[in-house]
Amino acid sequence: MTIDPQNPNLAFIDGQNLHLGTKEKGWAVNHARLRTYLKDKYKVGEAYYFLGYISEGEQDLYDNLQKAGFILSFREHSAALKGKKKGNVDCDIIFNVMRKLVEGELTGKIYIVSGDGDYKKMVDFLIKKEKFGKMLFPNSEFASSLYKKMGSEFFANLGDADVRKKIEYKHA
Repeated sequence: MTIDPQNPNLAFIDGQNLHLGTKEKGWAVNHARLRTYLKDKYKVGEAYYFLGYISEGEQDLYDNLQKAGFILSFREHSAALKGKKKGNVDCDIIFNVMRKLVEGELTGKIYIVSGDGDYKKMVDFLIKKEKFGKMLFPNSEFASSLYKKMGSEFFANLGDADVRKKIEYKHA
């Protein structure tokens, strides 16, 4: 694996959390602009976008995410559960972050796009190891209260007016 020394950080995006969090506030993310923002603001070289399951009806979304520069990762579900279960990619993100750390593939810091409290234990560990960048909340109102104890240097809100202006999808 080749790490870009100019952009050594990695981002892990909980796609459902991002989609629902911004939708709840009445806006949507332009994925290409988000990818550019992550690279420019946080020096993210690789951005992994985790999705609940594969649906042929969403192929345009998958194509657009790939064109924007995201590496897609789908949550494996039994065919019987499709449509009945939410994405639940938390354990996949945690596993992949920790695998990269253990295998020595992490030269920079980790950025997580989610507000889900399930990442808190991993975040605390990464902070101790000086491998954590920030938790980027799609919607700070629904961010887990577990993160309120962290210093503000460890989180940011994608819905803040200045950030939203840079990453929001604008209807033509």
